[in-house]
Amino acid sequence: QLQLVESGGGLVQPGGSLRLSCAASAFTLRNYVVGWFRQAPGKEREGVSSISTSGGRTKYADSVKGRFTISRDNAKNTVYLQANSLKPEDTAVYYCAVDRTGRASLRPAEYGSWGQGTQVTVTS
Repeated sequence: QLQLVESGGGLVQPGGSLRLSCAASAFTLRNYVVGWFRQAPGKEREGVSSISTSGGRTKYADSVKGRFTISRDNAKNTVYLQANSLKPEDTAVYYCAVDRTGRASLRPAEYGSWGQGTQVTVTS
């Protein structure tokens, strides 16, 4: 069974940075497009970013373009999300998942094997 584990969340002030990690166990993550998603209280889960298997193609939601960077280290079986210039509206539980369709979209319905999530809280 594919299992993903997110880490790296925390409490940060506006303007701060965090690096989130998504690690795979029991399977090779390099074979999959991976996406990052987030869900704030009372809101639907939304796509944040996705990355191709090689890392050569990435997508970002408009709300995080220029502030977040997705990357992957296939040797470490890990995908990262560098979140800079964080805003209070970035507060959410962040999840990673693998693409089941190959389209590398930011639609949560096209992803599976969700991790348990990591909390990001941006507040002064």
